[in-house]
Amino acid sequence: QVHLVESGGGSVQFGGSLRLSCAASASVVRVTGMGWYRQAQGKEREMVATITLGGTADYADSAQGRFTISRDNDKNTIYLQMNNLKPEDTGVYYCRADRLQHYSGALDYDYWGLGTPVTVSS
Repeated sequence: QVHLVESGGGSVQFGGSLRLSCAASASVVRVTGMGWYRQAQGKEREMVATITLGGTADYADSAQGRFTISRDNDKNTIYLQMNNLKPEDTGVYYCRADRLQHYSGALDYDYWGLGTPVTVSS
């Protein structure tokens, strides 16, 4: 079972916007730090934005001022609002959690979703 599911990816033109969501599965009671990472074809995965359980956000320089990360702890969901998208934002966007706490008591560390693709055309 996949415990982090991303959605909201797609194809947009230069300057467009997308809103990504990442929801934890119903078995998860709490998630600590979370973040968005992206991987362009042929490149290494890189951090885009992270957010702590308390809501403190951090951004890559490339995302600062254009992207906004947020979270809803009641829903164990994070979001990434991406505005003024550029072709270099193209890639697969992955959600990551520092720790997932399940209702069963089980813990998952450094947990990744399967990703959602974003394509920005010029």
